[in-house]
Amino acid sequence: MVTNNEIRECAKLKYQFSPKNAWIAHAKEFYKLDVNQAHNRIGVRKWPCPKQRLEQFKEIFEELGLIKKS
Repeated sequence: MVTNNEIRECAKLKYQFSPKNAWIAHAKEFYKLDVNQAHNRIGVRKWPCPKQRLEQFKEIFEELGLIKKS
């Protein structure tokens, strides 16, 4: 199981940004990965992942083996 901290470290090394947990959860949802809903989340996400970061998350998820390379 890959943790958010591992995803965050990969993003820091590869793309020089530190994503919020909300961005990671949104990207996981976008790519149809399992996500636990936060206990304090009501309705729509307050901080969705920026569109330009979604492709970077896809590459990170592929690198970490969460999704198959396309």
